[in-house]
Amino acid sequence: METPGEKSGEADGLRVTPQLLRSHTGEFALESILLLKLRGLGLVDLGCLGECLGLEWLDLSGNALTQLGPLASLRQLAVLNVSNNRLTGLEPLAACESLQSLNAAGNLLATPGQLQCLAGLRGLEHLRLRDPLARLSNPLCSSPSYWAVVRELLPGLKVIDGERVRGRGSELYHLCQDLDSSLRPSSSPAPRAAEAQPWVEPGYWESWPARSSSILEEACRQFQDTLQECHDLDRQASDSLAQAEQALSPQGTASSFVF
Repeated sequence: METPGEKSGEADGLRVTPQLLRSHTGEFALESILLLKLRGLGLVDLGCLGECLGLEWLDLSGNALTQLGPLASLRQLAVLNVSNNRLTGLEPLAACESLQSLNAAGNLLATPGQLQCLAGLRGLEHLRLRDPLARLSNPLCSSPSYWAVVRELLPGLKVIDGERVRGRGSELYHLCQDLDSSLRPSSSPAPRAAEAQPWVEPGYWESWPARSSSILEEACRQFQDTLQECHDLDRQASDSLAQAEQALSPQGTASSFVF
């Protein structure tokens, strides 16, 4: 029999109830739910969500959650999105031993110490606490040393805020980190810049004197002579052909025969 609290929670969409879960998944047994999307429902209480023991993928973004207590029993949970809520702590997630990816951007996490509970999750590789495209962040992200502290606290992370920091593809992150370090002002005097050296030998760009055109003139003269010889040979050949045709053509041949 349904309790008044469950009916009210389902109607208002503020508390997770078995009826709410069944209506969103079509599953009768809560243990059979593997993927669950409860985005933007105005939830403030996770209710019976901890009974979904087989849950592997969960999206709770865009609600009004302040704590994640019921999630402590979800040992199979691998992907969790709790962005855009009102969370001030993530302690229940310490028991989610299969967790690999966590999106907690847009909450009220103020200090790195609130991430300490994630240190024991050996499979956690992806963590997002800030999402510039969605304009979501956490107070702790405003610190200049935010990334360095998170990496030190959770050395197993491969991706922070969508950027790979370890493993294949992390070269860009390390390059940007080195550039940032080199651009920071230093108290020690800057080394004296080396004096610029010329790229080419002296005189490289000087114009060379014009070469004599006698060779070109001689080549042109020989070409004109050869061309004239060709014309003469052509005229002689034409005359010879005309004479041959005249000699071979029959003369005096009657144009008709009379019988």
